Formats: sequence, C-alpha cells, structure tokens
Amino acid sequence: MEEIVRKIAAGEARLRARLRELVEVESPSEDKAAVDRAGDLVVAWTAELGGKVKRHKQKDFGDVLELRFGPARSRKGRVLLLGHLDTVWPMGTLAKMPWREAEGKLWGPGVVDMKAGVVMALEAVAALRELSAERPVTLLLVSEEEVGSPVSRAITERLARDCKAVFVLEPAQGLAYKTARKGVGHFELLVEGVGSHAGVDFESGHSAVLEMARLVERVSGFTDPSKGLTVNVGVIAGGTRSNVVAAECVAEVDVRIARASDVARVEKMFRGLKTTDKACWLTVTGGINRPPMERKAGTIALLRLAKKLAGEMGLELAEAATGGGSDGNFTAAIGVATLDGMGAVGAGAHAEHEHVVAKHLVERTALLAGMIAGVD
Repeated sequence: MEEIVRKIAAGEARLRARLRELVEVESPSEDKAAVDRAGDLVVAWTAELGGKVKRHKQKDFGDVLELRFGPARSRKGRVLLLGHLDTVWPMGTLAKMPWREAEGKLWGPGVVDMKAGVVMALEAVAALRELSAERPVTLLLVSEEEVGSPVSRAITERLARDCKAVFVLEPAQGLAYKTARKGVGHFELLVEGVGSHAGVDFESGHSAVLEMARLVERVSGFTDPSKGLTVNVGVIAGGTRSNVVAAECVAEVDVRIARASDVARVEKMFRGLKTTDKACWLTVTGGINRPPMERKAGTIALLRLAKKLAGEMGLELAEAATGGGSDGNFTAAIGVATLDGMGAVGAGAHAEHEHVVAKHLVERTALLAGMIAGVD
C-alpha cells in the first residue's frame, strides 16, 4: 500500500487536471451528444493506458462505454469498476457553478457525483500498471444512471456475472464505504373522473382530485419503517380551474425498499388499488426500478479487505447504508459481491454546493487501487 500511495500521490496533479477537464464537459443525462463528448474524453485517456474500448451504441442516450484493462486472464479473475458519465445538471450550469478550487474543496457540477470516481478509477489502473500489479479490470461507464439506467442495466448485469467483484465509484458516505442500499421504485397513479361545472352541474361531476386525495392517504399508509419501506407521494397535478370538477389527476410516487423479499408484496399493493367512487377510473403504472442492495456475505468480505488495506495506510474505514440507489443494486441483486461508495469524499450531490474534499483524493484512489489488486 505504501508503494501505491506514493505512485498515486506522484500523479495527483494529473488527477486534478483531468477531473477539471471532465467536469467542464457538461453531460446531462438527456443530452446524448453531451454525454458522448464526455465519453470521448475518457476514451482518449483509456488509449493512453493501453485499454480496449467497446462502445455500446445508443439512440436516445449517450453510448455506454466498456473499457478493459490488464491481461485478458488472471488467476485472480476480473474486477468490474462501475460508474456513470451523466449528471443531473442541465447544459449551461457551468456558467453559474464554474469549476473552482477553494477552501480545500473542488467545486463544479457533477464533480462528486460522479466524475471524480471516473478519474480515480483511471488513476488507480494507471498506478497498478506502473507497479506491474495489473489484473483484468473492466471499467463500465453508463450514460443514464441518473434517470434509472433504462438501457444499460442489462449490460451491467451481463458483465458483472463474469467478475469476481464489483466496485461502485459513487461518492462516499462521509468517509465510509457503502454495504447496503435501498431499492427504488417509481409509480404513477392516474385517476380519470367526470368533469362538470362546479356551480351549475356539481352533482354530475366525479372529482378525480378528490379520488386522488383518498388514494394518497391509502398509499402513504403502505409506509412501514420497521421494514425499511417508505412511500412518498411527491408530485400531484390535476384539475383545470377552481370552478370545474376535475376530470383528471395524476400523482408520482417514490418508493424505497430495504428487503428484496418485499418487492413482490409492494408491487401487489399498488396493483391492487381501487377507486372509492365507481365513476372514477384508476390506472397504475411503474414499479420497482432498482432492487435493494442487501448487506450480504460477499460484500462484508470485501469490506473486511478494505478495512485491512485502509489500516495499512493509517486510516479507519467506516461502513454505511443509504436510502439512495445506484447501479450497484443491480449487481448485488444477481449475487455478485458488490461494494459501493468507493469514489470521492465530498458533499452536495445534486445541489449547488456540490464539491469534493481535495485532501482525500489520493488516499481514496490508493485504497481503490489496493482493492483492485487485493481481491482474490
């Protein structure tokens, strides 16, 4: 680990310069051309490391990049590094959130979630190459993680099945690695009622808004903190004017679930919803998008190794769980040992104060490199 730390520290200036370069290529999920520009930059860096590039071409999103490094085969097997190039920030955000270095922090849109993780992965691979400690590594960079990974999930799961372990480059939780994440679901409720004039013909109307209010109470009651299940009706839209009995109302519902065994039950509860007013019609769409990443033996073994290597660096590594989802949920759910939160230390993901704490970049990158080399 001492050698790895020295090697990473020697390349810190390059790490920071590349991080700035990548942050300044804005890449919102919905802009294919923008995400592909960020991908082209990473592909150029991959070529410098002798990596092999496979583009999984996409029509509506940026291309998914499969970047392979090291020998084709090894006694230790292949490791999958999992990240994403897209951000939540729209084009033009740099004008109000420019890259800057201040207060020991690196600021900019997407810097912690998760462009720092992408650059850290490349620096870790480079360090192991220079130390003749390479192993087969696949760096998979998806293009639409922030909108649910609709096109990349199958690619992620297929590649993960051939790997010894998956390291997810999402930001740390404090200084901790993440061993569990909640599953994520999104449901949409559409109520169609019967519109009428609220003053002249009130009795003929059947309010979709009133019916939705009843449904909101019902689905909110699905929340069960003892099982790690939360249901949040976050958006409601319906009606046209106050003097019109609403003919339509829609609600968007966020669901978080801690146990895979509860997925089917939650889906059944939503599909079983019915209207109280028989003149109103309910349509339920959506479902659980990401299965839970549960704390299992394979992940715990990876954490033990990480703690050991961190100890050799004089660091104490904590463990955390989170209610947010990542693509690591997919790989953990199919039984591949997965450790998450292995990217940068920082705060403000999806917020205007998004930043990376600069002093932790070297140690976190070195620990990532040590994990790549150390997994049996």
